[in-house]
Amino acid sequence: MKKVKLGSSDLQVSEVCLGTMTWGSQNTESDAHEQLDYALQQNINFIDTAEVYAVPPKPETCGLTERYIGTWLAQDRSRREQIVLATKVAGKEVPWIRDGEMLNGKGIKLALEGSLKNLQTDYVDLYQLHWPNRPVPKFGSHWPQQLDIESIDVEKEREEHLEILTTLGELVKEGKIRHIGLSDDTPWGINEYLRLAEKHDLPKMVSIQNEFNLLHLLDSPYVIETCVLNDVAYLPWSPLAGGALSGKYRNGALPENCRWTIEQRNGIFRDTSHSHAAIEAYYDIATKHGLSLTKLALAYVYQFKGVTSSIIGATSLEQLKEDIDAYNVVLTDEIMEEIDAVIKQFPVPF
Repeated sequence: MKKVKLGSSDLQVSEVCLGTMTWGSQNTESDAHEQLDYALQQNINFIDTAEVYAVPPKPETCGLTERYIGTWLAQDRSRREQIVLATKVAGKEVPWIRDGEMLNGKGIKLALEGSLKNLQTDYVDLYQLHWPNRPVPKFGSHWPQQLDIESIDVEKEREEHLEILTTLGELVKEGKIRHIGLSDDTPWGINEYLRLAEKHDLPKMVSIQNEFNLLHLLDSPYVIETCVLNDVAYLPWSPLAGGALSGKYRNGALPENCRWTIEQRNGIFRDTSHSHAAIEAYYDIATKHGLSLTKLALAYVYQFKGVTSSIIGATSLEQLKEDIDAYNVVLTDEIMEEIDAVIKQFPVPF
């Protein structure tokens, strides 16, 4: 497993990152520990979590994922230095977290203290803003005119950004955070934080994680170009489109304990006729070339130019093994041409 530099930071991370959001909902604590052990054995050193996890978000499971990681670290303190640990602070919209208030300096300090306690560590390597205060095209809200962008108060946003960045800078100086990053943001958000960091001599955002997969390629080229040219690591989340690109929902199947059979906060927004048609087309390509759909879909993201590390997640060890095995799959020019034809037919399936 190759290690690469995380943007402009001094961190070296594996090109596959272990995502954890199902731990505490679809996975038990022992499942979580088993996945962590296996990932470490496979030389994966990058672990991503969030204060709001497990998903779908619920008051009774909030923080469970971080706590599972914390108990794993407590079993062997040497593990902490072997991993790059990333977590995220939630923004508004989650009423049981700081009464659903917007991201601000005070809330970030409270959130970090809670995460450090849950994770049983003194610091996190990468602390990320889970989503911005302003409306952005996330979780299926990327269609024209879906967001009222003209209602955004730009100066207010900039003031909030500066407060957030100043607070994060203080926490970096205190040694509680090594580096900072974004999630579910846009080129404007990335560039504003970079501009403010340079202007006020504050920490630079070193990464961003957004959804990116064969059903959702909207970050190419604009977000990815912004990242590459500014030395910001691009970290795709949900490279299997919430499990849809594993093929588990083909032919109307709805397996138990899966994302589409569990009520989601933002609905099952990937479940469209075009998504199913695209999945069938990708399945046919994978079958033709002796691959599973999972390996085809993951290999595409793993090998995508501009991607730093892809965040995978699994609800079983068998799934995790297949996800990691896909790292060694090389997609031929013929396969890539066939994939490109499907993308042109279904550029925005959901």
